Amino acid sequence: MLATSPAFKQNVRDALADAGLQKALAFTRPSFAGRRAAAVANLPEFEQLRDVGRDIKNHVLANLDFYLETWAGNVEKSGGQVHWCSTADDARAAVLAICQRVGAKTVTKGKSMISEELAINEHLEQHGITPVETDLGEYILQLRHEPPSHIIAPAFHLNREDWEESFRKSHTDLAEDRVFTDRRDILTEARRKLREQFLAADVGITGANFLIAETGSSVIVTNEGNGDLTQTLPKVHIVLASIEKVVPTLEDACTFLRLLARSATGQDMSVYTTFSTGARRPDDLDGPGEYHVVLIDNGRTNMIGTEFQDMLRCIRCAACMNHCPVYFTVGGHSYGWVYPGPMGSVLTPGLIGVDKAGHLPNASTFCGKCESVCPVKIPLPKLMRHWREREFERHLTPQTVRTNLALWAWFARRPAAYRFATRIAAWTLGFLGRKRGKFHALPFAGGWTDGRDLPAPEGDTFFARYARQQRNAQP
Repeated sequence: MLATSPAFKQNVRDALADAGLQKALAFTRPSFAGRRAAAVANLPEFEQLRDVGRDIKNHVLANLDFYLETWAGNVEKSGGQVHWCSTADDARAAVLAICQRVGAKTVTKGKSMISEELAINEHLEQHGITPVETDLGEYILQLRHEPPSHIIAPAFHLNREDWEESFRKSHTDLAEDRVFTDRRDILTEARRKLREQFLAADVGITGANFLIAETGSSVIVTNEGNGDLTQTLPKVHIVLASIEKVVPTLEDACTFLRLLARSATGQDMSVYTTFSTGARRPDDLDGPGEYHVVLIDNGRTNMIGTEFQDMLRCIRCAACMNHCPVYFTVGGHSYGWVYPGPMGSVLTPGLIGVDKAGHLPNASTFCGKCESVCPVKIPLPKLMRHWREREFERHLTPQTVRTNLALWAWFARRPAAYRFATRIAAWTLGFLGRKRGKFHALPFAGGWTDGRDLPAPEGDTFFARYARQQRNAQP
């Protein structure tokens, strides 16, 4: 997937001017937070589970080589094959080799963000293989030639009229004057089209929410059942998974399943939770003849042992973006790569470089809501601050920013000068704004006043007021 993260500021301007996007964002935002809150309230031990989930992930990351080797050994014992891939190129080559070896012409796919990271669809198409997205949201995006804007609701930036328009343009074999009375009509049409693809596919590709070391299993959660059809009907099942998805035991996986759906969609459990262990055995009624797992690093081991290791605890629930005021103002495409929102603001610089994604850690109000709802307690604001430090150290921040920070640092190291300068500034702004009580425009503050008024200061500075209250409080 082509990264447009360096153009984040222009992406944001485009998003703010997109009336359809803003309509979709306004419609969707309350439902995510409300459903999660209700689900959490109905599970008294949720906070305890967050601690357990965090500790399991920390333990795995501290012993990642052991658990990956244990998992891979159990995959092979169950008749599967593991393809260890250091880079995205390695992973794409592994997937293509499997497809070409079995003569695949059509590949069905379940929703998988790692496949977006690897640009698997484009790679297969370049080699004459047709990938078909089977998740309803991903299917509509494939028709529209758009990337996902959210990691669990990929097409939530679209409105119902966008879906209907795309179906009419793409499904030209159906009656042009057909009526979509409600959402069920859209689902029925998509089901009719995709069923043909499920039956024709030679290879099925899914992601993995978890890899279980104890059994060599992969786990996917869906609400549509497309994942089951993708991995059981074709003769070959390929799982795409990144190295941090491994968990030690079935019991640990169940702990995360209790956290995942509640944090993501406000459900107690997803409609479908599917465990896959190896290929079809002689007495199985269905299942693939081959089971492959393409295990991907693609920069993740570079985060282990650094201040960014905590990010590898992420279970891709999207709770952070579902509660982020920045994300729900600009949408997912503004972030310019696979992973948007607070988790993307930390993960994306780690995978494609802070030189390309340096704007993202700065796209935060640091309100802390993302950390407060994260099911595995990733300290996202702290990690974004670390990326800001890296950006500053490498002189990637604009010179104006560096100059202003240097000026502020000079005053901050000289408390008397700082208090004097702030008193003068507060008095001057208060005097100039005394009539209106606010400023519609102000030199050096265009980033604020372009979108809102700046209130004029009233009274003393914080330090002066604090010092006065402390004196008055003394007996």
